[in-house]
Amino acid sequence: MTITATELRDRLGEIDDPQNGDDIVSMGLVDEVAITEDAARVRLAFNAPYAPTEIELGNEIRDVVEDAGLEPDLRASVDESHGFDDDILPSVKNVIAVASGKGGVGKTTVAANLAAGLQDRGARVGILDADVHGPNVPRILPTENEPGVTPEGDIVPPASDGVRVMSTDHMMPEDDDQPAVMRGPMVNNVMMKFVNEVQWGRLDYLVVDLPPGTGDTSLNLLQTLPVAGVVVVTTPQEMAVADARKGLRLFEEHGAPVLGVVENMSAFQCPNCDDVHDPFGAGGAEEISEDYDVPVLAELPVHPDFDSEDADGPAVRDEESDVREDLFEFVDTTADRIGELNRRAVAEHVAERGDDVPAEAETPNADA
Repeated sequence: MTITATELRDRLGEIDDPQNGDDIVSMGLVDEVAITEDAARVRLAFNAPYAPTEIELGNEIRDVVEDAGLEPDLRASVDESHGFDDDILPSVKNVIAVASGKGGVGKTTVAANLAAGLQDRGARVGILDADVHGPNVPRILPTENEPGVTPEGDIVPPASDGVRVMSTDHMMPEDDDQPAVMRGPMVNNVMMKFVNEVQWGRLDYLVVDLPPGTGDTSLNLLQTLPVAGVVVVTTPQEMAVADARKGLRLFEEHGAPVLGVVENMSAFQCPNCDDVHDPFGAGGAEEISEDYDVPVLAELPVHPDFDSEDADGPAVRDEESDVREDLFEFVDTTADRIGELNRRAVAEHVAERGDDVPAEAETPNADA
């Protein structure tokens, strides 16, 4: 006797979401179960491509379907029916803002390596350099071409080994010392143009490198973009940690979920004696984590691969770099946090609506 869709759904209800502490059916993550003679189509409210936990959940679902003697056909998507706003950047699944309370903490380095790492994992990625007065993303993710323009006047961002890059640096003279002189309203106009008039295409992740501090540009972008989460970058120094706290409070007040904290320049390993030193102090990110109940996403060391004239792109793509493994761990942890918060949001939305279990779809002879 062939298993029914209802029976298969019951079996899927034995799979727990390890990050949210409930099963995937009760959370409303299984949108549809449809059975044909030899296959089962399972539609899931997953929205964090290449996040390790969602990959593992997908493997568990496949195992359940195959144990039932069926070929698995898994499909993942979320839309406004799950509580997600798709009016702005409808072709972008997740917007990740990277922020810092002050400049000089390595925020752009973290953002560029996050974008490149997600792309190397297989995701479709873009990065928006919103630090208008210090547009340094193209220095880490150089592009061979300048932005293009469609017949309708929209901007087509160039790519850096697959990552689509948009920055005001593309619009500046070749003189590296030429400053970007723009007042507040002009900066906001440029950012809104980048949001509304850039053809990003279909992206799994858009990383936004915010300007340092809590100024108008950051506020406007947070209020405009459907931010899935914010990565806060700091160094262990007391002043940097204090400013990072202010930024974190800003995000909380504007309803932007904080994915976690990255402590950059957290330690230095002497290449001669292998001793580890803390030139800027230690424990700043851990203090923020404990006080605000957000995870430490990474503790990245002081390392020349992060800022070297000889570097050919981001360190996460350098197979010989000592920090590559740390960076990929950060990339995976960040993607996992996006998935965790997205799935939780779906569950909360389903609970608020009081949804009934979705109707099952079966072939007429499924119970025969």
